[in-house]
Amino acid sequence: MNLLKKMTALMAILPALALAGDGGFALEHAPDRTNNLVALQHGAKLFVNYCLNCHAASMMRYNRLRDLGLSENQIKANLLFTSDKVGGLMTVAINAKDAKEWFGVAPPDLSVIARAKASDIGSGPDWIYTYLRSYYEDDSRPTGWNNMLFPNVGMPHVFWELQGVQHAVYTDRKDAQGKAEHKFDHFALVKPGSLSKVEYDDAVADLVAYLDWMGEPAKNIRHQLGLWVLLFVGGMVVLSWRLNASYWKEIK
Repeated sequence: MNLLKKMTALMAILPALALAGDGGFALEHAPDRTNNLVALQHGAKLFVNYCLNCHAASMMRYNRLRDLGLSENQIKANLLFTSDKVGGLMTVAINAKDAKEWFGVAPPDLSVIARAKASDIGSGPDWIYTYLRSYYEDDSRPTGWNNMLFPNVGMPHVFWELQGVQHAVYTDRKDAQGKAEHKFDHFALVKPGSLSKVEYDDAVADLVAYLDWMGEPAKNIRHQLGLWVLLFVGGMVVLSWRLNASYWKEIK
């Protein structure tokens, strides 16, 4: 009975756990754009220009971007660094030892970051979407930045020129026992970026869609094939049922 109660309690809190980040910060839902080629192309451009300087995607080749509707010439002209080749892997020149010294930890490979986060907390895209929108200025940190979802993060805010500079605003509240708590309330934009809030959120959604797609490029095709397979199996079940009925009718 005790085990049953514990399992019931665990099932009750699982949805809350799936909506919380590393520091208990609520996740926001990322728009699903994995079927939108224009969004995925824009996300790939953002990834190459802003993320690939430090973070590798060593399981992905540039020429796989042809699946997003890009030609090899477009990939070469817009998404390749000088020394890279279309058939090459998305690697970085930064030394892992230097990166660890600068940031405190070597930047992780982002090939399957969305899938990895999904296995950890249930929603990789939501985590990344919230994370990239939760940076705020913090002079106490070595990089000058902190993150509400990932407290004391070593990675600086690489998108600050797009988003702008925001501060975390806290308020004093009382909990159920009447004890005062200093809690996060909202972000206040103190220096605008080159994009408005809506434009920045839109750009982040495109990048998240690309990271999600990169983790399993064949996922959409697999889902489409799965639907056709289910329809075929369903048709065969109906046909077999009617043939079986017709066969036994003749015997009787």
